[in-house]
Amino acid sequence: MIRPAKPGDADAVVPLIVSAMDELAAKFANSSNPKVIFELFKNFFQQHGNQYSYENTIVYVEEDKVLGALNAYNGGDLLALRKGFLEYLAEKHNLKNFEPEPETHSGEFYFDTLSVVPEAQGKGIGKALIQAGIKWASALGHQKVGLLVEKQNLIAQNLYKKSGFKMQNAQKFMGGEYDHLIYNT
Repeated sequence: MIRPAKPGDADAVVPLIVSAMDELAAKFANSSNPKVIFELFKNFFQQHGNQYSYENTIVYVEEDKVLGALNAYNGGDLLALRKGFLEYLAEKHNLKNFEPEPETHSGEFYFDTLSVVPEAQGKGIGKALIQAGIKWASALGHQKVGLLVEKQNLIAQNLYKKSGFKMQNAQKFMGGEYDHLIYNT
């Protein structure tokens, strides 16, 4: 079953968000300490009005266990959704001039993070979340879904391309090389 996330899903969803972000999570936290990273994203997952909020997340649940999560939002809202997060990082994590470039664009519903617990990978959960995310975007009136995927992540590249995403352009983000993929709803 796929459903909207709830604040109480934080302990299951936050590790998925952090896993999907990989080294970017440590950059945002200004720390390589897993506990610091987890607490940062848990704090924001449980709040309203930011890019990592439960409000912007759907989860795949089986037998009351979260097995996967997709975090997504209107790309045109990124700067507003990121504002409180960046202010918090400046104050609490000593990232005073930290201003990552926008990774999304106005006019697209942006898939920020998608992750499945390791023991459930390869069972179609990622594909189901992608399809649910596309339906979510369409229901909100979006005609495009966009995302960034690391160039070297061939498994994710193949999953998105099999789901109908097409290469839009190459894009740098926080020092990494990504492909910007688009799905037209």
